[in-house]
Amino acid sequence: MDRPPAMFIADSLGLDFLNSVATPVDTPVDWLDHGDGLVDWLAQAKLVPAEELDALKARVRPGELDKVADQARALREWFRGFVLEHAGRPLTGKALHELGPLNSILERDAAFLQIAPRHGQDGLALHRKRHWQSPESLLLPIGEAMAKFVCEEDFSDVKACEGHNCTMLFADHTRRRARRWCIMAVCGNRAKQAAHRSRLKGRQ
Repeated sequence: MDRPPAMFIADSLGLDFLNSVATPVDTPVDWLDHGDGLVDWLAQAKLVPAEELDALKARVRPGELDKVADQARALREWFRGFVLEHAGRPLTGKALHELGPLNSILERDAAFLQIAPRHGQDGLALHRKRHWQSPESLLLPIGEAMAKFVCEEDFSDVKACEGHNCTMLFADHTRRRARRWCIMAVCGNRAKQAAHRSRLKGRQ
C-alpha cells in the first residue's frame, strides 16, 4: 500500500505516536496497520537503528511483526484515552495508577550502556543501547517516548488540531501558546479558505 511519509508534527514523539493514525488530507491513514508499517514508522521516527530493524525482519517468523503491530495499535488507543483525559491541565501524581500498561512495557527493557565514539567529534561517550531480542522489543522505544512525554511534558500544552475532521494532537510550545493547527499549510489554510468562502456567501 502506498502511503505518505509518517508525520512528526507534535513536538513530542509520544504524541507523534498517537498521530500514527490520522487523516492528513481526506483519507484516514494508519501507519501501523501491519508489521511492515510499524517497522517503517519506527525507522522514520529514528527510534530503532536501521540495521537492527533489518536484522529483526530477517529473523522473525511470518506474522510475528503483524502481532506486534496489533499490540502497538492497542497501546496507542489506550494512551490516546489517557492523554485526552488529562489534556489541558497539569498532570498530577494521582495519574500514576492509570499508567500500569505503560510501566509493564518499560519493565521489559534490556537496555545497557556502552562506551563508543562521540557523535560527530573526536573522543568517547556513553551511549545507551538495547538488545533487540524479539519482535516485542520494538515496543520498548515507543514506551520510552510515551514515558518521557508523561513525565516531562506539561499536559496544559497538549492540544487537538482545530482542523475539520483532523485528529492530530500536538504540544503547543509557542511563546503565547497560540498554536491552533497541526500543520498551518494544511489545516490552517483549509480553515482560512472556509472562512473566506463563508464571508463571500454572507455578502451575496
